[in-house]
Amino acid sequence: MIQFINTILIGFTSGAIYALMAMAIVLVWRSTRVINFAQAGLALASAYIGYQVVQSISNYWVALIIAMFAGAALSALIEIAFMRLLLKHTSSGPIASVAPIIATLGLLGIIKAGIAMIWGGQYVVVKPPLSNTGFSIGTHTLVFSPMKLAIVISVASLVLVFSLIFQKTNIGLALRASAFAPEIARLAGVKVDLVRTLGWALSGAAGAVAGLLLTSNGNGSFSPESMEFSLLLISGFIAAVIGGLESLVGAVIGGLVLGLVTSFVLMYISGSLFFIAPFVVLLIVLFIRPQGIIGVKVGRRA
Repeated sequence: MIQFINTILIGFTSGAIYALMAMAIVLVWRSTRVINFAQAGLALASAYIGYQVVQSISNYWVALIIAMFAGAALSALIEIAFMRLLLKHTSSGPIASVAPIIATLGLLGIIKAGIAMIWGGQYVVVKPPLSNTGFSIGTHTLVFSPMKLAIVISVASLVLVFSLIFQKTNIGLALRASAFAPEIARLAGVKVDLVRTLGWALSGAAGAVAGLLLTSNGNGSFSPESMEFSLLLISGFIAAVIGGLESLVGAVIGGLVLGLVTSFVLMYISGSLFFIAPFVVLLIVLFIRPQGIIGVKVGRRA
C-alpha cells in the first residue's frame, strides 16, 4: 500500500512539472502556431539566472520569482527580435510551416552555447530551500517531502493565475482572439503583435518556473548538457499533445497523466521502459483521440 501511495505521489509531482512545460508549449503554439523547441534552453537559462540570484542573496523563493521574470523577458525578446521577422519572411512557400520549428531547434543550440560561455560547462548546484526527506506515516517514510509539496503548491498557484488571466481578463480575451482569428482581432483594435509577444512572455515565465523546480525535485545540480532539461522538453511536448495543443487545461491534464503513467511503469514494470513509456502513451492517445483529451476535433477543409 505504501508503495502504491509513493507511486501516486511521485507521478503527481513529476506530472506537475511536466504540466508547466506543456503550458509553455501550448501558449506559444496558440499565439504563433509554432512548436517552440527552444523552450528547454530558455528553462535552462532561467535556472542559471536563479542559481546566480541564490548565490548573491541566498533566497530561493526570490530567485524563483526573478527567474520567472527573466524567462518571460528572454522569451519576449526572442519573439520580437527573431521569430516575428522569421514568420513574416516564411509566411509562404513549401517550408512555411516547418522553418520556424527548425529555427527553434537552432535557437536551442545557441542558448546552450551561450550558457556554457557565461557559466562554463561544469555542474552547478541550487540547494533546495526545504527538506527532500519524505514525510513519515508511522514506521513508513513517504517519498513526498516538504520540497515536493512546495513544488505542487507552486505549480497549482501558477496554473490558477494563468487560468484567471485567460478566463477573466481582457488580456486573456485578446490572447484567445489573436490566436484563433488574428485578422478579425486586428479589425477589432487588438494589437496582435503585442499580444503574441505577451503570449511568448507568459510561456517563458512558465518554462522558467518548471526549469528551476525541476532542479529542486532532484539533488539541485545541473549543467548546460543536463539530460533532465531535454527530458523535460520531450515530456512537456508529449503532455501538451496528449491534453490537446489548444488547451491549457489539457496541458495540465496531459502532464499529470504522463507523470502518473511513467511513475507506475518505473515502480511496477521496469526502469528500462521509463524513457519509452511517454511515447507509448502518445501513440495510444493519437490512435484513440488524435485531437487530445481536451482538444476539439476540427472538420476537414476542402
